[in-house]
Amino acid sequence: MTVPNEHLLILAGILFAIGVGGFFLRRNLIIVLMSIELMLNAANLTFVAGSRMHSSGADPNLEGGLFAVFVIMVAAVEASVGLALVIALYRRKQTVSTASLNDLGD
Repeated sequence: MTVPNEHLLILAGILFAIGVGGFFLRRNLIIVLMSIELMLNAANLTFVAGSRMHSSGADPNLEGGLFAVFVIMVAAVEASVGLALVIALYRRKQTVSTASLNDLGD
């Protein structure tokens, strides 16, 4: 039994909406980075669902999966750089709140 593509797209939309909500409503930088990762995973799910919709049974379309792998690689780099910035911010300000990002010169 396979999951219908419409259900995958609905799930991707819900995940993306949760990610956008977390990005705009939270003040903790770690939560903001996790929300960005959630939005990227929703995009990956959309790529895979689109690839499934445009493939036939005998000729599978793998382009959506390749895009998803590329997005996962970019997300891994983004996570490592983002966490390095969070650690540097915590060492300097003793907080990971985005409100403390107003004055980076201190």
